[in-house]
Amino acid sequence: MTENLGELTITRELPGTPADAFEAYFEPERFVCFWGPVGTHVPLESVTVEAEVGGRYDSTMVVDETGEQYPVKAEIAEFRAGESFTMVEEGSGMRSTLTFTELGEGRTRVVLHQTGVPEMFRGPEAEAGLNSSFDRLVEHLAGRN
Repeated sequence: MTENLGELTITRELPGTPADAFEAYFEPERFVCFWGPVGTHVPLESVTVEAEVGGRYDSTMVVDETGEQYPVKAEIAEFRAGESFTMVEEGSGMRSTLTFTELGEGRTRVVLHQTGVPEMFRGPEAEAGLNSSFDRLVEHLAGRN
C-alpha cells in the first residue's frame, strides 16, 4: 500500500533577528515555550537538541487535557547556523526545513517546508496546529525584544 505523501509550506513573519528565531529552536529552555499548538506542552526533560548535522532533534508533545503524548524523534540532515536547518523524522522519513531570512527593521521571515508529509498531517487542522505553534513563537520572541 502506498501512502499519499505530499508537501506543506507555511510562511510567517517574526519579530527580531533570524539568529534569535533560529536559536529558539536550539535552546531547549526556549523551545518548550512555544513548540506545539495551544493546549499542549513539551516537558523540558523530553527535549534533546544537538545543533549539528547528524545531531538529534527529539521532543515529546503532551496534550494538556488528556495527557496523550506525541514523541518526535528526528535527525538533523542539514544545518546552517542562524539561517536554516532540516530534520528528518525517524519512521516516517518526513523532512522539515526551516529557513530564516532577515527582512530589516527587526523582522524575520520563517518558511517551514515539509516533504514526505502523510495526508493526515497536511489538512486544515494540521496547518492550524502549526500556525498556532508559530503564534506562540511570535509571542515568545516579542517578549524578548
